Amino acid sequence: MIIGIDIGSTTTKAVSIEDGKVTKKIKARAQDAVTAATGAFGKILLENGIKINSIEKIKITGAGASKINDDIFGIPTGRVNEINAIGIGGMFLSGLKNIIITNIGTGTVIIEAADRGITHFGGSGVGGGTILGLAKKLLPIAQFSDIMELAKTGRLNQVDLLLGDITDAGISFLSGENTASNFGKMLDTAGPSDMALAIINMVYQVIGVLSVFAARAKNSTRVIITGNGSKNTIGQKVLADISVMYGVEFIYPDYAEYTTAIGAGLTV
Repeated sequence: MIIGIDIGSTTTKAVSIEDGKVTKKIKARAQDAVTAATGAFGKILLENGIKINSIEKIKITGAGASKINDDIFGIPTGRVNEINAIGIGGMFLSGLKNIIITNIGTGTVIIEAADRGITHFGGSGVGGGTILGLAKKLLPIAQFSDIMELAKTGRLNQVDLLLGDITDAGISFLSGENTASNFGKMLDTAGPSDMALAIINMVYQVIGVLSVFAARAKNSTRVIITGNGSKNTIGQKVLADISVMYGVEFIYPDYAEYTTAIGAGLTV
C-alpha cells in the first residue's frame, strides 16, 4: 500500500492506493507542515484500521512538502513535484490524456497534461483564499460554509455592473445578463448575501475565462476541474455559464479534491 499526502496551505489530504486504485481518503488541518503530514498519515491509518507495517512507502507533495526532510515514522518517504502530481492525478481520475487541468485551491494553477509530458501552463492568485479573505473583510464571515449559505440568496445585479445596465444590445456573444464589471455597481441596497455571491462569482469568472484561454491555446474543448474549489456549487454554475458562452466543457471527476494526493501516490 502507498499513502499519498498533499500538504496544502490550508488543508492536507491523504489517500491510500492499492494495486493502482484509491481505497481510502481523508482530510486534515494543522498549522505547520510536519503536524499536517503526520496528522493526516495517522488519521488515515486509525480511521480505516490500516496497519502501519502494511505501508510500503509514502509520497508527499504540496506547499508544505519542502518542510519535511526525513522519512515519516521510518517509512520511505518520497517527494513529488506538485505540478506533476496534479497532472498525473487529473489524467487518472478523468481517464483522459492531452488535457487542460485547472486545480482550484487557495490559488489556482492551470496545467497541460499530455503524452509528451506535464507542463505548468500558468495560473492565478485568485482562488478559495481570495473568497475567504474578501468575505472576512466585507461581510465579515470567515467560515466557507457560512459564505456559501449566505450567497444562495444573493443578487448579482446589486453589486456587479451588467451589460444590460450600459447597453440595450448585447456585445458579441454576450447578453445583458453578463458581467461588464465585477463590483462595478455596488448599490446602497446591496446586502451581505449579494456581496457573498458577487465574491464567488468574480473568482470563478476569472478562473473560468483563464481556463478557456488555456484550452483554446492548446486546441482543446475540455478542462478538468480539480482541487477543493471543484466542489463549490455556486462556482460550478458560474463555470457552466462560461461553458455555454465559449463552448468549452468543464469536467468534475470523482474525488477531484484529492487529485494532487492521488497523483503523488501514483508517481513512480
